[in-house]
Amino acid sequence: MASTDDTIVALATPPGRGGIGVVRLSGDRAISIATDAVRFSKTPPETQRATLGDLLDPETGRVLDQVVTTCFRKPHSYTAEDVAEISCHGSPVILRFLVERCLERGARMAEPGEFTERAFLNGRIDLTQAEAIRDLIESRTLYQARVAAQQMQGSVSERVKPHKQVLMEFIARLEAGIDFADDDVAVMGGVEINSRLGAIRADLEKLAENYQYGRIVREGLSLAIIGRPNVGKSSLFNRLLKAERAIVTPTPGTTRDLVAESASVGGIPLRLVDTAGIRDAADEAERMGVEKSWQAIADSDLRLLVLDGSAAWSHEDDGLLEKIRPLGALAVALNKSDLPAHTTCQAIEARVAADSSGAAVKVISTSALSGEGIEKLREAILELAAPAGGHAEDEFITNIRHQQLLKESLAAIVKAQGAAAADTHHEMLLLDLYDALRPLDALTGATDVEDLLGIIFSTFCVGK
Repeated sequence: MASTDDTIVALATPPGRGGIGVVRLSGDRAISIATDAVRFSKTPPETQRATLGDLLDPETGRVLDQVVTTCFRKPHSYTAEDVAEISCHGSPVILRFLVERCLERGARMAEPGEFTERAFLNGRIDLTQAEAIRDLIESRTLYQARVAAQQMQGSVSERVKPHKQVLMEFIARLEAGIDFADDDVAVMGGVEINSRLGAIRADLEKLAENYQYGRIVREGLSLAIIGRPNVGKSSLFNRLLKAERAIVTPTPGTTRDLVAESASVGGIPLRLVDTAGIRDAADEAERMGVEKSWQAIADSDLRLLVLDGSAAWSHEDDGLLEKIRPLGALAVALNKSDLPAHTTCQAIEARVAADSSGAAVKVISTSALSGEGIEKLREAILELAAPAGGHAEDEFITNIRHQQLLKESLAAIVKAQGAAAADTHHEMLLLDLYDALRPLDALTGATDVEDLLGIIFSTFCVGK
């Protein structure tokens, strides 16, 4: 870990040309370095205000650029240290020159993520909030941004902190009962301990289970579009994208290679993969395309089987369904509903119902030509992708580290419940409670001995 005593500097905006570029400094000397690097009519610049200044060419003394500097005094800043942000025109040359001037005056280049690391080390944010900042920056849909913003405000910590407080109270009461036995401290019985631990366990289990939905929100998923040639796969692909991306012709076998694009369905990033038509290939190029299609189908999170509703069900359709059913959840688009129907949704549902794989299937009638059923198809894809959807942003977690910590805490709570039910000595029960508390500390920040002593001496009449 780099020294936190240094004043650090870095470009806070993306590299390249733009209307504005921002250079950020943080540390005890941030404001003095900024004041020395930029000429102001009034020195030092006022804190919490934007101040106009000039960036000078050291060789000629002439103005290179007019800049706006904003200074923040600790702890009222992003890092809880003194911070200076210098905004200038987004020329890479000017920005590099400004950073070099700051380095010459005693700053050092910040390590990746070091501003946020300092915010964490200085107690400005906890780890879950730091991780949410990264997720917000990397968000690809507005829904992802909403979830990240909610977690950046501390929604995960706020959900966990009440349970952590109850565990600390348990520990404090049990410690008090052991250490201050002569002071008549009331000791909880196994039934009360089990009841209160049960409430914690139920809520943490719900939060941990909902990670599956949170993972999809954070990472997105992939959908392979499958079908025999000329059933309308590429047309549906374009409809779902709302763009003419794949080539569509009446000639079977037009798509010979994978075509992939990203879209958003219900705020969840979805990578759509249009595959080659599945059939016994007539030539080497098409055969290679079919092989790549099967690989993409196996690698995808979801599959969309496209069938021609205007044609009779065939043994090729049977073969496709038989191959892809064991792979997991499946959406079926019965396409060409604008033409007279030879195959119905009910007939497909009956065939699926006879299957024993148990994976979820949704059958939707669609027309890639008219757009009929496309919105219902999007809804079906979303329901298959995220069956636990519909949560408020603070009801799920999106980070596997958080899930693992919750599972560790839950395992210790289960052990503690078993110990309480068996009237195990409180000294042994305390070991399980500490094991349950430590993972929650890793989410919200460590519990000090002073925290437990504070509860003991403020809650109990000890040492009167």
